Amino acid sequence: MSDTAVKTKRSTRAAMGPFGQVGKIVDELDERLGVAKGGRVFLDKIFPDHWSFMLGEIALYSFVVVLATGVFLSLFFVPSTNQVLYPAHGTYVPLRGQWMSAAYKSTVDISFDVRGGLLVRQMHHWAADIFTASIVVHMGRVFLTGAFRKPRELNWTIGLTMLILAIFEGFIGYSLPDDLISGTGLRIGYSIAESIPLVGSYLTSFLWGGRFPGDIIIPRFFIIHVLIIPLVLIGLLSVHLGLLVRQKHTQFAGEGRTEDNVVGSPMFPTFMAKTTGFLFMVTAATALLGAFAQINPIWQFGSYDASKISYAVQPDWYMGWLDGALRIWPAWEFAGFGHTIPLEVFLPAVVLPGIIFTICFLWPAIEKRVTGDVAMHNLLDRPRDRPKRTAAGVAMFALLFTLFGASSTDVLANYFHVSLNAVLWFFRIAVFVIPIVAGLVTYQLCKEMQGVHGIGKRKRAVIVQRSAEGEYVTVPTPPRPDDEHIELDPEPVPVRIDIEPLSDNGGARAPESSPTGVRQVTR
Repeated sequence: MSDTAVKTKRSTRAAMGPFGQVGKIVDELDERLGVAKGGRVFLDKIFPDHWSFMLGEIALYSFVVVLATGVFLSLFFVPSTNQVLYPAHGTYVPLRGQWMSAAYKSTVDISFDVRGGLLVRQMHHWAADIFTASIVVHMGRVFLTGAFRKPRELNWTIGLTMLILAIFEGFIGYSLPDDLISGTGLRIGYSIAESIPLVGSYLTSFLWGGRFPGDIIIPRFFIIHVLIIPLVLIGLLSVHLGLLVRQKHTQFAGEGRTEDNVVGSPMFPTFMAKTTGFLFMVTAATALLGAFAQINPIWQFGSYDASKISYAVQPDWYMGWLDGALRIWPAWEFAGFGHTIPLEVFLPAVVLPGIIFTICFLWPAIEKRVTGDVAMHNLLDRPRDRPKRTAAGVAMFALLFTLFGASSTDVLANYFHVSLNAVLWFFRIAVFVIPIVAGLVTYQLCKEMQGVHGIGKRKRAVIVQRSAEGEYVTVPTPPRPDDEHIELDPEPVPVRIDIEPLSDNGGARAPESSPTGVRQVTR
């Protein structure tokens, strides 16, 4: 009998170790790339458990939905302004026999003739709106809590750049169908670009290939929309997440939290399970909106015609503040040296957004200069503890919301049966008064909250009782289970992998995770 043992499937699997073929592949990669240590560090990354840290994930996952639905739509969309005839047997009866651009016809066909096309198209539009909104809310949280301070100034800049690109991407995206609404928006965009002194005419000629409306703007916007801006956004998002992993998360002050550690849940398995479920939730919410909430019904507007205009039309919410500024700005212009500069377009649509975003980009440097604070910050501020910063942020949001309301001046005038001129003058005054009042009230509220003991904590309910003598007294109710937030004790994450040999199969065993799922890691 041979001394060589008989090989069986069981013995072959045992020889590969406890992780089988996958473990063998990982070992091969680790020998060449050293992925084991980096992978373990990544899987042990700690994420704080506060709900506000999920706002950025809404932006990430809505962007995933935008990309997925956009790929589907690009298979059927025709980026051309060539005039075609909607067939006499077309699905949408009111458009039968009408001339329209190929871009408009393909969008109508996606909505009515492609299986699931309308659902995917509306999911794409809703996801784009959610993507931009979640960036704004996420950056609002970052601003109000001071998460932009050293060493995260670069991530603040990247986030603002992504917001600007998302606004442009959304504007270009809803311009592609070439319907009456989007065509009017393109005409406004053409006027804004042309109002820029010295370079305006060259810029519009480069993009539109001549005078408005031109024949090449839709194909060029299509390439920008599906290729250039998405690739730039993916690159910026990768850098943003890379910096997040490198610099660790910020966290609110609390028991066990210092500037040198992070308390929360590890990437694997706790956070990975949580964030995967959140991805499904964001996708499901977007699908429900796409299925039951109509958005941008272009078949009701018709193909773009420069001689036509519609009433009660506002752009998507992220362009509303710009539209409002254009509506309420006085009819100023400068004429001289053989040129005319339309200040009623250039100032509200170019200068005002430039000032707002420049202030946002420079705010970390401005605050550092004013306060003299050059220290590293990993613990977040409570907004009430920084009344000046909070008041400035609220005043800016109040200005933008007031401008957003001004984008509906015609609707408000018609609904309340007042003069359109009166509505315009109301908003011209309100854009100065409302931000100032909002900022002052916010500042005072923050100062008042600083002097109140236990502010921000849930107040226990009381029972009012009356004694036999007629005296009223209050008696606290028994505490409820969630009245006080109790945190589990943190356990340190090992800085290296301790391997223990196993006597039964010669494999290895990594340290077990904390049964509580809550860990602490040193920066």
